[in-house]
Amino acid sequence: MSEREYYKDEEKDVEKREKDEEKQEKEEKTWEEKWRRDPLGVVVWAVILIWAGVALLADNLGLLAQFEQLDMWGVILVGAGVIVFLEVIVRLLVPAYRRSVGGTLIFAAVLVGAGLGNMYGWNVVWPAILIAIGLSILLRALFPRF
Repeated sequence: MSEREYYKDEEKDVEKREKDEEKQEKEEKTWEEKWRRDPLGVVVWAVILIWAGVALLADNLGLLAQFEQLDMWGVILVGAGVIVFLEVIVRLLVPAYRRSVGGTLIFAAVLVGAGLGNMYGWNVVWPAILIAIGLSILLRALFPRF
């Protein structure tokens, strides 16, 4: 084997090792590494838990007694839906956090719908949820980045 062939084989071996290492790094991402790459999801769930705690505390302290028509779980679900909608907006506006948001948008609509359904009745809310889901699908078809 000539010296030239030897170095070509050596280069191929190095390239193969580098590709194997990259593949292994992609497969071995821990929760912490994923969080560092996209902390927005963790922040959103933390804010949802804080919102639920604040709403329940306000109800237990009687601060919401003047709003008798409010169902506490409805308030929590609507608030969680609004927080998830805000996540969608951030994902669309901030390039570092951009990813597909169709499913998240539908999840937010279902949360808001479930909360409003408890307060205003399902006969009004379910058609609104279906309209929101249909609009989400339509927007995704027209704007693939959405």
